[in-house]
Amino acid sequence: MPKPSRVLSRDAEWATLAQFVQHPDPHLRLGVVSGRRRIGKSFLLRALAEAADGLYVSAVAEESVVAARRRLAAEIARYAGIGPELIADASWESLLQTAIELTARRRRGGTPGVFIIDELPYWMAHSPELPGLLQLLYDQSQAGQGVTGGRVIVCGSAMSVMNELLSGTKALRGRAAIDLRLHPFDLATTARHWGIEDPAAALRVHAILGGAPGYRNLSNVSPPQTSEEVDAWVPTTVLDPRQALFSGSAAEYLLREDPKFTGSALHYAIINAVANGATSPAKIGGLLEQPRSSMARPIDALVAAGYLRYESDPLWERRPVITVADPIIRFHNLITVPQRDLVETGQSAEAWQRSRPTFVVRILGPHFESCARAWLRGQADPALRGNAALVTGTVVNDRKGQAKHEIDVIALDKRSGRATISLIGEAKATVTQRSMGDLDRLDRLKEVLTEHGHGTASAVLALFSMEGFQPDLVGTARRRGDVLLVDLPALLDIGDPVVVPR
Repeated sequence: MPKPSRVLSRDAEWATLAQFVQHPDPHLRLGVVSGRRRIGKSFLLRALAEAADGLYVSAVAEESVVAARRRLAAEIARYAGIGPELIADASWESLLQTAIELTARRRRGGTPGVFIIDELPYWMAHSPELPGLLQLLYDQSQAGQGVTGGRVIVCGSAMSVMNELLSGTKALRGRAAIDLRLHPFDLATTARHWGIEDPAAALRVHAILGGAPGYRNLSNVSPPQTSEEVDAWVPTTVLDPRQALFSGSAAEYLLREDPKFTGSALHYAIINAVANGATSPAKIGGLLEQPRSSMARPIDALVAAGYLRYESDPLWERRPVITVADPIIRFHNLITVPQRDLVETGQSAEAWQRSRPTFVVRILGPHFESCARAWLRGQADPALRGNAALVTGTVVNDRKGQAKHEIDVIALDKRSGRATISLIGEAKATVTQRSMGDLDRLDRLKEVLTEHGHGTASAVLALFSMEGFQPDLVGTARRRGDVLLVDLPALLDIGDPVVVPR
């Protein structure tokens, strides 16, 4: 079942879905797909339904139970080629069973069809019995009764609901063959999706919006093709309250789509605190004037739903740092909120001009580091990672210099307290070319890690640059053979690293 050409990237996800549909199991099989809104779930699942000659139906928010059943009945009737009045008043159980049986009999190239319910949490709001009914049909099929065969995928954007579908004693626990969570596009794929050929412009758009493909259709302005065009694009899109792409609207909508967080001032306040630099429950509680102990559960809920993330430092096993997961929420809190008066009075260009230093230091810089780590994990030659099980960032204490140094990119494998390090890297969003001084600093960091007892004998030293490298650094890197120089085109997969270690 080849992936349609209109589906950009998503090769691994498509392979997982195709394998699920084509599995030879003669019994009913269930799958779960989740991911935040605008991540491309519906687009992918519609393509799957088309490729497998299946039935795709999407639930509608705030639709009554009667209207929902009748609309499902109409979709089933259209798929079967019968009049909708024949099943218009059928029960949920009868409708589900009919849809599964019809898609199971519809085969293309020996592959059964698939029945897909998108945005299931909307229906569960008024019909919480739906997962239980799917469990009943699944168990009957496993026992050789009722539905024989069939493939069902349920999908949703409300992550708190989707995460609980397979947890604890929930009906579908132990019955779903796949639990697929869609993630945003990486930097290179986002640039292709938006049609941005300039690496600097692509990096800035990705730092603002992230890799959610659905944002492209919300923009009324052509994608920027240079850094200068980004400066004109931002005030007319994410900083314009009249536009759907306005950061305030997007950030609010992301939270309100999940019933667990709707109307919760505490959850909003926690995200605001993290976006403004609070990285631990204690710091968050301090900003909100709440005890640290009361922060654990709401923070964990926001992490599970994908709004916050824990970034651990496995080298030193410190407490994990809490960060905002979604770039548009980060942009809203760091750029839009502080300039709200200018933005709301039609002075978005002035607001952006004032915010550019904050954007470079607190958004573009950390995002460039994140993109460098993502490139090493997923796009670089695996030989660069060696046997490393983890690519992350860390902090190391220089006992001789009595200083603390951040390492932006490190690839390591840690066992019994000692790490074998494959790569030590630095990624700074500077407007100047990287120089010999940057390489000297990496040499010192390698020495410090060795002094701490970690294995660095075969470690590659990597410099990631937005503006390229000075000629003497390139020449030295080529002579040494243990240095990797990666520029912005290489991160976007439109060029090779400037120097690759021998």
